[in-house]
Amino acid sequence: PAQEDPHRSEKLAAFNRLLTIMDELRENCPWDRKQTLRSLRHLTIEETYELSDAILENDLEEIKKELGDIMLHMVFYARIASEKDAFHIGDVLNAVSEKLINRHPHIYGEIKVQDEEEVKQNWERIKLKEKGNKSVLSGVPKSLPALVKAMRIQEKARGVGFDWEHKEQVWEKVQEELGEFLNASRDQDAEAMQSEFGDLLFSLINYSRFVDINPEEALELTNKKFIGRFQIMEKAIQEDGKKIGDLSLEEMDQYWEQAKRG
Repeated sequence: PAQEDPHRSEKLAAFNRLLTIMDELRENCPWDRKQTLRSLRHLTIEETYELSDAILENDLEEIKKELGDIMLHMVFYARIASEKDAFHIGDVLNAVSEKLINRHPHIYGEIKVQDEEEVKQNWERIKLKEKGNKSVLSGVPKSLPALVKAMRIQEKARGVGFDWEHKEQVWEKVQEELGEFLNASRDQDAEAMQSEFGDLLFSLINYSRFVDINPEEALELTNKKFIGRFQIMEKAIQEDGKKIGDLSLEEMDQYWEQAKRG
């Protein structure tokens, strides 16, 4: 059994408070009364990206704030659904609890597992069994950004054993796809270039799994690094009384190297 939580009653009271406020806002606030499942959707996506930013910044105070915003959205969706006599927040919480119990037979059943990899494989097999004969990949959301979608596709394929055995094989695939892209580039075949570039990115994402790198996170860290250096360069140019748009590429390169050195 899990260790007893001395703050459980406090947490339940806080959740109850949020439910009460949600009910009051839905009944009395013109903006909250107007919202629908669809109108909240894009706001929820935005809040999720804000949580992602806070996590990358390792800003725990901001993470707490963004978790609160997302929690509000979850309660909001459930309140709207309850008005349609579809489900309420208790149904949501019980359903996810049942799902967690069902998908962790090594904790709540008799199944034995050796490591994390076996847990993941069991998870995917159980999910497939729950959903009948649907495709292994049917659970990948269509609207995921392409890079994240590629990661999920590959993870799900691995969950049923369809994957490379060694990272060296994957790196050979990266080299092969790079060669095919370069061939298409030399032929100036725009359609083939796009296709081969997609294959190259897919193979690089595949390789990232084998060396324990999250490609989405790695790319975002590079984005942040580039933004930081570019803004340092802009500031240095401004301090020298110049305008970035008036400089040659060679001149900007000098400021760029200076920014890289910090």
